[in-house]
Amino acid sequence: MSDVLLKIENLSKYFPVKGKLFRKKKYVQAVESVSLQIFKGETLGLVGESGCGKTTLGRTIIRLYEPTAGRIEYDGKPIYDSAQKIAVDMLPYRRKMQIIFQDPSASLDPRMTVGEIVGEALDIHKLCSGKKERQERIKSLLDEVGLNTEHANRFPHEFSGGQQQRVGIARALAVEPEFIVCDEPISALDVSIQSQVVNMLEDLQRDKGLTYLFIAHDISVVRHISNRIGVMYLGQLVELGESYELCSHPIHPYTQTLLSAVPLPDPEKSRARQRILLEGDIPSPLDPPGGCRFHTRCPYATERCRSEQPALKEYGTGHYAACHLLEQG
Repeated sequence: MSDVLLKIENLSKYFPVKGKLFRKKKYVQAVESVSLQIFKGETLGLVGESGCGKTTLGRTIIRLYEPTAGRIEYDGKPIYDSAQKIAVDMLPYRRKMQIIFQDPSASLDPRMTVGEIVGEALDIHKLCSGKKERQERIKSLLDEVGLNTEHANRFPHEFSGGQQQRVGIARALAVEPEFIVCDEPISALDVSIQSQVVNMLEDLQRDKGLTYLFIAHDISVVRHISNRIGVMYLGQLVELGESYELCSHPIHPYTQTLLSAVPLPDPEKSRARQRILLEGDIPSPLDPPGGCRFHTRCPYATERCRSEQPALKEYGTGHYAACHLLEQG
């Protein structure tokens, strides 16, 4: 797992906000200068509060959203570079990079049957030579995700949420991708179904050699499925490390806060553990604070935190964090 499949450098995504006449145009700074690498065959988990930019980062990486600035490399080749003004045609890369959306009911066209939804990508990329081969391929894809052949003639509203998400996974697999963004694929599902979908994703990864960017709120699920975990706050990456190491020894104050909120199955350990409570609300991405973006809620913030933005630095093998306090030892 040493080969880098995806490399992003200083990736940013701003969304313009329409203002009134003669007023200065503002931007929602959804993602700000994120740099990371995703290795072939691994699962990189991404966690953080709602609105921290996880989904935007995932969609910007595969260019469903066009980046505002930065550089994206796929398998050593640049597919976007704002400095060099590189923005390649993404159609060939759509076969290699796919996404599973958070809300299956909203991401499936209600006017199309399951067979049409799954087969659409086969038609666009001309992956089947005839109608019979297309039908066999759709049948095989449905079987891989645990659906029956007769389901191909049904419409999305005839399925449960878990079944709809399986259709979404089959659609993503149709073009035989190498990299899949799993955008909170289990958050809209019942708890009993979540484990089935997670296990299926793990089986598919093992059988097909897939690489995942797994986005979720539930850090316990991310810890289970991920090789490494990245933590985002207000559009920036604040900590990144191997899954067990990051969850066992979090070094950024925000990550420590997130992990303190994870429920423990043992009541005695749960009562003995100290819960870290943050004061105040998350600042607006329209007008983020200067310096470290977490300083407005961090109990350890200093004057340097308010004026100088910390860089993501390595503290231990493969364990990165952006915090001035760590530099002081």
